[in-house]
Amino acid sequence: QVQLVESGGGLVQPGGSLRLSCAASGSISSINSMGWYRQAPGKQRELVAASTSGGITNYADSVKGRFTISRDNTKNRVYLQMNSLKPEGTGVYYCNLRKFRTGTNYWGQGTQVTVSS
Repeated sequence: QVQLVESGGGLVQPGGSLRLSCAASGSISSINSMGWYRQAPGKQRELVAASTSGGITNYADSVKGRFTISRDNTKNRVYLQMNSLKPEGTGVYYCNLRKFRTGTNYWGQGTQVTVSS
């Protein structure tokens, strides 16, 4: 099993910044993808950014140039630096880990991000 614990959400004004952190523990394969998904009220969960253990990153078009995903494989942590936040960035952000060998997805409990003046 894998456990994911997020932190760093909160309320921020438009144009502001937040940094999300996710700590993974348990039976973690060294070959995986870790990333962040967002679920806005009344909408489906969508990919924000992801990073493979080999260093390949992927971003949603809506966040390119403003968000940066990074990871520390030695600590099994992934981070999301969010700059120039917009109100449409509001939602619950979920940390995700996907094991490539089995295709299994694991999810954190989510952290709320609210972008509002």
